Formats: sequence, structure tokens, C-alpha cells
Amino acid sequence: MRFAKAGSNRGESMTDETIEYGGFWIRVGASLIDTLLMLCIIVPLLIAIYGWSYFAPAQTGFIAGIADFLLSYILPAVAVILFWMYRQATPGKMMLKLKVVDAKTGGPLTLGQSIIRYIGYYVSSIPLCIGLIWVGLDARKQGWHDKMAGTVVIRTRKR
Repeated sequence: MRFAKAGSNRGESMTDETIEYGGFWIRVGASLIDTLLMLCIIVPLLIAIYGWSYFAPAQTGFIAGIADFLLSYILPAVAVILFWMYRQATPGKMMLKLKVVDAKTGGPLTLGQSIIRYIGYYVSSIPLCIGLIWVGLDARKQGWHDKMAGTVVIRTRKR
């Protein structure tokens, strides 16, 4: 595989031999950072709207209301998809010098790829998270969500 080096303006290219894929543990770290950042935004908003009773064990139903649905499901999806499309990484991946790129071209993801990749997280998680664990087993460090969307996660600088 050949594609233009991310951030290169000289037309340099890289091959599978020169690409360093983002492996399982660094991607787990990026996901933990993203989760903590999202919780710092969402939890105070949920408390402001629903109060502390939102977290009470007696809370009935899967979704407390429209604000819960928007903040807990829609906001994270939109944020992640926009970060993939415009920054090629979520904040956690940026902090750890990783990028999500098109597997064929090395370029930014399309809207379609981003949506498929996001939905692919659910597909990867349902069967005992095997699709996520697959990142540690695959030669190109692709989880099922990456394979579905035609993406790879690469390191943007060598260690």
C-alpha cells in the first residue's frame, strides 16, 4: 500500500513498511482520555437538567428524557464523527499522536466512512468486544470497525 504521508507537502509517500500503526493499548489509552473528556462535559449538564437523582438506582427507564438522549447518545456521536472528519483524530488520539485515515489513500475520512466506523464500534463490541480486541491481533491493527469503514489508525510521529 502507498499513500501520501500525512502532513507532507513534498509528495513523499509511505508504504506499509514505513507506516507505524496505532496498536491496541495506545488506542485504549486514547479512548479512556476521550471518555473522561466527554464525561466532564456531559455529567455536569445531566446534573443541571435532572439533578443528582439521575444517578439514583431507582431511576426507571433506559433514557431519562430527550436531554438525556441528546447528551448521552447524539452529542458523542456527532462530536466523534466531526473530529474524525476535520482533525483526523479525537482529542485522545491527538494527545497520543495518532490519526484515523483512509486505509487506501491515507487521507481524511469521508462522512460515510466516519458514520460506518462509529456504528462499527457497536458491531465490534456486541460479541464480547472481540471486534475491538481484534486490533491487537491484526497485522494492520484494524478492529472490525476499521475494516468495515476502510480505515487505519497510524502514529503521526515515530517514538
